[in-house]
Amino acid sequence: MVIDPLATTRQLATFEELWSIVKENYLYRDFNGLDWDAVYQEFRQQIEAGLSDSGYYHTMNEMISRLGDDHSSYLSPKDALEDDQMRQGEVDYVGIGVRGYVIPEKSSLTVLLVYPGSPAEQGGIKMHDNILAVDGQPVINDEGIRRNLLTGPEGTTINITVQSPGQEPRTITITRQRVGGALPVPYSVLTTSQGKRIGYIFMYSFTDTTMDDSIAQALNVMSTEAPLDGLILDNRYNLGGASDVLLDTMNYFTSGLVGYIVDRQQDFPLEVPGMDINGSQTKPLVVLVGDGTASFGEVFAGVLQNLGRAYLIGERTDGNVEILTVFNLTDGSRAQIATNTFRPPNPTDQNWEETGITPDQTVPSVWEEITQETDPALKAALDYFDR
Repeated sequence: MVIDPLATTRQLATFEELWSIVKENYLYRDFNGLDWDAVYQEFRQQIEAGLSDSGYYHTMNEMISRLGDDHSSYLSPKDALEDDQMRQGEVDYVGIGVRGYVIPEKSSLTVLLVYPGSPAEQGGIKMHDNILAVDGQPVINDEGIRRNLLTGPEGTTINITVQSPGQEPRTITITRQRVGGALPVPYSVLTTSQGKRIGYIFMYSFTDTTMDDSIAQALNVMSTEAPLDGLILDNRYNLGGASDVLLDTMNYFTSGLVGYIVDRQQDFPLEVPGMDINGSQTKPLVVLVGDGTASFGEVFAGVLQNLGRAYLIGERTDGNVEILTVFNLTDGSRAQIATNTFRPPNPTDQNWEETGITPDQTVPSVWEEITQETDPALKAALDYFDR
């Protein structure tokens, strides 16, 4: 492989930029026990030996992962552009229109979201469904990594093997189409055994800046026929996102001081003014949490619990409340580095980074094995409103 010396020079320049950003801004002064100066020597030598651009991006990703906080990350220029599109509600790609997560041990991709009007929705794919194969090829390879089989040229047809919980696998034929728009926010009105009307909102992430508008719309639509008696906010697979989206969303359910951002030197208070939409500031709240809840997803649930605003049901979260700062590098790549952590508004003896968020009521659930009708956590939430 022939490496352009100019490429090496460019790579070294952005490497120096990235390494210095971590050196000067990383939350933990001891770099989690890592010798950051030794890391500099090791990775500089790799670049000087010659790397393709793709090899360089992979190497920088490895360097940041050495920090070991399971939060800081590095994005290539292409990934950074896609990250911007998602954040701005401008997702645009050719595929079937689902978002989900892989389960390596089951060789499946479990569906969390389906884009409205997408080929997936038209084909009958729903939340909780499990995609097993595309044109006979497993969606997960032998290393447990998702194969890129759902995307492809617009207008091409694929046969997808899908299994809904409790049913036999079925094969559906879907034509790939362009998928775009804001991140969906599914919602519905559920009824308790005593006839109370409870609004349900699934919160996939805080990455999309249009999320607060989507939640406001949900709160209005669900209250059209009659007032709601309570709200269930399903946060079980919310991996976090941006602080402004978190605060804009939290603004519908509480007001005033919601916590502190803590960096190397000091604490910064966070406040929201509060906006009531059809009683959203005062209606009883249940927030569902689990091991798929992370980062600002944990902060959202933990703050509402800490303020006495919400009752939490589900499973303890893993604990990952470090706050990332985005650094855009000169080559178009991006570093997301843990520079702060979060402290709740009211004193607590728990360090959320170490303990995670503990629900008020523990109710295990396995997303890929249930439907909304058989969801034990959702049932427990509905029962809570009848107490």
